[in-house]
Amino acid sequence: MIDYIKGEITELTPASATLETHGIGYFINISVNTYSQLTDKKSAQLYIYEAIREDAYQLFGFFDKSEREMFLHLISVSGVGAGTARMILSSLNTQELASIITSGNADILKTVKGIGAKTAQRIIIDLKDKVKVAGLEQVEMFATANPSGEEAIAALVMLGFPQQASQKVVSKILKEKPDSATEQIIKMALKML
Repeated sequence: MIDYIKGEITELTPASATLETHGIGYFINISVNTYSQLTDKKSAQLYIYEAIREDAYQLFGFFDKSEREMFLHLISVSGVGAGTARMILSSLNTQELASIITSGNADILKTVKGIGAKTAQRIIIDLKDKVKVAGLEQVEMFATANPSGEEAIAALVMLGFPQQASQKVVSKILKEKPDSATEQIIKMALKML
């Protein structure tokens, strides 16, 4: 199995990259998140997943190992293929996706092209115990220990802000001003988000 390919970027599109190494050009399918990391770079190292089937041999590349790990989790879900997993990772970064899965927010997953209600629920059910959000546990404990913080997070999520970002901002506000009322926390958070 190929772990990674390192080489010169000879071609780059939002869906693919061609890396040349030792005279061989590897056509690699990538997500939009990986594309944004590769923009303006002359060379790169992509972590690889090989999809080998009877009728095709495809390479999928990821800028970091955490994105590849999330991809592997996604394709382990029944009904989610490599193309769908790449579409999900193009719409959401790994931290956002982990936050959505751990919070059980199927509605955001359904906004990704090709993901219906059943698939979104299946992803959440299958991956809830496998996916962890880095650093989220400490932030959640601090922000949700205060009832005002909990209400502020709920309000910010209702306004459309990602839960993880809302928790970080509310936690920061509560560290500086632990006696803040819910309305004050929301007003300060809106300025910071």
